[in-house]
Amino acid sequence: MRQDLRVRTKGFALRIVRLYGALPKSMEAQVIGKQVLRSGTSVGAHYREAFRSRSDAEFISKTEVGIQEIEETIYWMELLVESGIIPKPKLAALLNEANELIAIFTTCVKTVKQRQKT
Repeated sequence: MRQDLRVRTKGFALRIVRLYGALPKSMEAQVIGKQVLRSGTSVGAHYREAFRSRSDAEFISKTEVGIQEIEETIYWMELLVESGIIPKPKLAALLNEANELIAIFTTCVKTVKQRQKT
């Protein structure tokens, strides 16, 4: 599972890169796009760090930062939609993937925290 999540988060990052490349060249789109690019591509990097963590506490910390980055990415994508830069249907699959990643990361953190209690 952990290896699959490394591949999945990299796929998410690549989709974010393609989204940025497809944005209009207006100043607004580029400013928001750079934010999406930064936060969306860092998700996989944080998970890679978590994957190689030396302790449960480090794994939890890195994974929770990944959750924060996904939340931020969702925020910027919502701004792209609500500002009229991109139609919502074009981002629906990417937003869905972001929400699924949040659920997976959250489950990972809860599992490790429960394991620590026992």
